[in-house]
Amino acid sequence: MQMQYFVTGATGFIGKRLVKALLARKGSTVHFLVRPGSEGKLAALYEYWGLSGVARNRAMAVSGDLTAKKLGVAADALKALKGKIDAVYHLAAVYDLSADAESQVQVNIDGTRNMVEFAKAVDAGHVHHVSSIAAAGLYEGVFREDMFEEAEGLEHPYFMTKHESEKIVRKECKVPWTVYRPALVVGDSKTGEMDKIDGPYYFFKLIQRMRQILPPWMPSVGIEGGRINIVPVDFVVRCLDHISHIRSDQKGKSALAGKCFHLVDPQGYRVGDVLDILSKAAHAPKMNLFVNAALLGFVPRSVKKGLMALAPVRRIRNAVMKDLGLPDDMFTFINFPTRYDRRELDAVLKGSGIECPNLNDYAWVLWDYWERHLDPDLFIDRSLKGTVGGKVVLVTGGSSGIGLAAAHKFAEAGATTIICGRDADKLEEACKEAMAKGYEFVAYPADIADMSDCDRF
Repeated sequence: MQMQYFVTGATGFIGKRLVKALLARKGSTVHFLVRPGSEGKLAALYEYWGLSGVARNRAMAVSGDLTAKKLGVAADALKALKGKIDAVYHLAAVYDLSADAESQVQVNIDGTRNMVEFAKAVDAGHVHHVSSIAAAGLYEGVFREDMFEEAEGLEHPYFMTKHESEKIVRKECKVPWTVYRPALVVGDSKTGEMDKIDGPYYFFKLIQRMRQILPPWMPSVGIEGGRINIVPVDFVVRCLDHISHIRSDQKGKSALAGKCFHLVDPQGYRVGDVLDILSKAAHAPKMNLFVNAALLGFVPRSVKKGLMALAPVRRIRNAVMKDLGLPDDMFTFINFPTRYDRRELDAVLKGSGIECPNLNDYAWVLWDYWERHLDPDLFIDRSLKGTVGGKVVLVTGGSSGIGLAAAHKFAEAGATTIICGRDADKLEEACKEAMAKGYEFVAYPADIADMSDCDRF
């Protein structure tokens, strides 16, 4: 049976892999939403999907805007698609905990409502909405697949918008729908490929620092928090592809209509276990002792607020967070209280051969890919220009010799260069020399042996 699909978020990490899986189905055609001006991305997508020449007609780009009514798809395109789309897959969303609230509302909530309107306009056969376990918020206990209204702790914009977008599908979608809630999605379990640093990846730099500082045999202290559920992207895509193609029953009613599936690891791990598994993968010191992060809750808020009011404490905290690449919200979710039931998922996957890999088996692949491709240190410009460009550099003894030569190098690299020396005439000559070369020095006559001269700085 030749199927036609429509996919939002087809250029994203999960989306482009799902499109590839859909195209693997014989005779299938995928229509996918692209923003005007994004045509430059298409060549790389077609190459990734293995399409060339006339075969590119199997993946049709549809110009539109997620934040516009009916996805901003032109009236003639809507007319051409009407009655032909067997399934709409909605993956376009903000998956970043650190994104601002306004953009999350605009994309996650408004974008989902626009998708629902589009699905009705083209008379789609089914809507497959990719939500998130975040739709459950910070629910205390086990959250089942048939639960929704019970969600709690939705104050964070990411949790709130994920919950509200799913509500739109449940309340407003006029065509049959199915909801999927993936856990924290990490890279491919076979290749490690990932497109950004998110979720457990925030701990990678911390683990790397420990490996650099401590010998591998030295025991270390880790954080023992709540449970964290992690799934590799290939597992998520296989689930979406398999479940969305389960046929209707004998009466023609979709077996998927109104159902929700938790695409989660059946085991789940405590934060401390994840840190230990990743530390082993990185050949970093093993975490033998864990401190329960819940103990931080016993520290009075007034004490924590008072400490953060101290400028030195605040600067140190911000410097450490920046160096490790940790977002401000990271520690809010250390004591994550929710576990996820997946009985519906187990039922539909029975006999399919699809299983979630064990994190112990592919953690090293994730680490290897991160260290080779995503480690922020790989993108640091270690040239002189990258080191001093836009900064202020002070050179003592900068009026002659090695000091003057160094000052010229710094200025050429884009630094605001201050030169100091005892001889005012030599400083003036150095400034003229710099002007002749197209830049300038800031000169201060000074004697480093006389500390009173430091007052001018």
